[in-house]
Amino acid sequence: MNPLTVPVVDASHASPHFEAIGGEPAVTRLVDAFYRQMDTRPDARIIRAMHGPDLAPVKTVLVRYLCEWLGGPKRYSEERGHPRLRMRHAAFPIGTAERDAWLACMRAALDETGTDAALRDKLMLAFFKIADWMRNNGS
Repeated sequence: MNPLTVPVVDASHASPHFEAIGGEPAVTRLVDAFYRQMDTRPDARIIRAMHGPDLAPVKTVLVRYLCEWLGGPKRYSEERGHPRLRMRHAAFPIGTAERDAWLACMRAALDETGTDAALRDKLMLAFFKIADWMRNNGS
């Protein structure tokens, strides 16, 4: 089973995607680009409002999560335990519009950072599965 097909971090499976994307420096650039998109896209206003004004802490968490999810260092789980994504996001209304805005920001960030098209497409399929699974308000 490929860890990009399930919405949790599974440390028992290795993934080549971490190295293919360029390791932690590339993931950090991706996260910076993602939040830059969130700050500038009109369709992302709602999801941006779910975050505090200081994005530094959430950026750190997302970098660690994505590094581990992509097959890199396991710092996220070591520091925070199991991802429990739905539980951690339960306080935020996530519907189709929020899912689509998140995906649009991530797609634009992958494009902005020059991620290989084949890898980008694989990642977007996996991100869609996770983002769709996170919906909690039925809209």
